[in-house]
Amino acid sequence: MSEKILVTGAAGFIGFHLCKALCGKGYDVIGVDNINDYYSIQLKLDRLDELRKSGNFVFQTTSICDKDSLDDLFQLHSFDYVVNLAAQAGVRFSIDKPYKYIDSNLIGFINVLEACRQFPVKHLIFASSSSVYGANVEIPFSTYHSTDHPVSLYGATKKANEVMAHSYASLYHLPVTGLRFFTVYGPWGRPDMAYFKFLNAIMKGETIKVFGQGKMKRDFTYIDDIVEGICLLLTKIPAGSAIHKNTNYTPNESAAPYQLYNIGNNKPVELLYFIELLERLSGKTVKKDFLPMQPGEVIETYADISDLEKAIGFKPHTNIEDGLGKFVKWYKQYYHIS
Repeated sequence: MSEKILVTGAAGFIGFHLCKALCGKGYDVIGVDNINDYYSIQLKLDRLDELRKSGNFVFQTTSICDKDSLDDLFQLHSFDYVVNLAAQAGVRFSIDKPYKYIDSNLIGFINVLEACRQFPVKHLIFASSSSVYGANVEIPFSTYHSTDHPVSLYGATKKANEVMAHSYASLYHLPVTGLRFFTVYGPWGRPDMAYFKFLNAIMKGETIKVFGQGKMKRDFTYIDDIVEGICLLLTKIPAGSAIHKNTNYTPNESAAPYQLYNIGNNKPVELLYFIELLERLSGKTVKKDFLPMQPGEVIETYADISDLEKAIGFKPHTNIEDGLGKFVKWYKQYYHIS
């Protein structure tokens, strides 16, 4: 029998690509999503249509905030692995709609943890974010750095996910791995992300808002590299570190079966170059409105991925030029632009 994997947020950007890869590896994949209207519902439905072409993918419209439905799903399927990608995303949106983040990222996540406890799984992997680093100024960001100063509610909820997961790993010996994603991009991406908005504006001849005067840097990570890392980690089940007698654990150590990793490209790109590259790939130029940084944003993200490289040999393969080229090609095909 094939092993069963639950992927929450299956209609989302990363969830879609992960489900597709797992199906290709022969797993039985059950995907759930609440199909909310944070961005285009049609894009989410089109992703699901692509996934249904695989015979080993099953989808159910379910919110992780619905504890009873989630528990029923766990009881019915006896999952081997769970990858929790369902969350309310977006730094700026968290300023306007804070309660959506509490519902999905906190209440929804505790429901996932409780389900994994009551119906034990071999391994839970969950999505954290580079946003947990907040006001940290040490570059590159390391999982050994403090994350005690978030600068957005979104980042705070992801930090909360990490400590909630650790408590369950410690109390119930639930094997858990958290992944701090760094600005994931690529085909079938999220329309609320800057790179998607920039290309929309370029294609429509509109002016784009360039925050931080274009000097901000982001560790843009191509979706295929992210998915490869998750697939390799599935069976890399944490066992916990040796118990310290006379010293404290570092932020990335635990006696519990718990592990945190950064997953990024390890090569920050300046925003202005990123925009210029989109212009070159699309064959169009765009007017730019240079503005100060917005609340909740940081000047640079840069992932130290050495721990992940040691654990699974992770090494990103896609540079920004090739990755954006693939995104632009998909964009034109999806929106029927010649």
